[in-house]
Amino acid sequence: MNQAQIWVDADACPTVIRDILYRAAGRTQTQTTFIANHFLRLPPSDFVDFIQVQSGFDIADNEIVQRLSAGDLVITADIPLAAEAIQKGAVALNPRGEYHTKATIQARLTMRDFMETMRSSGEMIKGPPALSQKDRQTFANHLDRWLLNNINRK
Repeated sequence: MNQAQIWVDADACPTVIRDILYRAAGRTQTQTTFIANHFLRLPPSDFVDFIQVQSGFDIADNEIVQRLSAGDLVITADIPLAAEAIQKGAVALNPRGEYHTKATIQARLTMRDFMETMRSSGEMIKGPPALSQKDRQTFANHLDRWLLNNINRK
């Protein structure tokens, strides 16, 4: 059985989360691919790759969806991308450490669409707070749990 991979929606992935992913990829020898429409400098590793795509709406997201397989992990804050990944049988984790599942993704999509409607009507809505130490720890814990489960399936 092939080992599942990690796919990172890297355009908006915080640097601290990328650093956690670099270390985890090397430690567990898990193939981790960062996809973005701008250049990223990555540390040298046999387990970390970068794919640069053209700029454009959802180009990086579409590349991730096209390449991922069931059981893979997708790191993204993009709710529609998380929904597509789940639909293909992947697992979606956002940089704050929140898992998206079949049971939760529809509610997240509905809330996202509602907030989008509010913003487009001129409503002033604050963005999410800065990534906290607790968010980083939650992300790292969920990542480690996924990696442990994946390693045990080899």
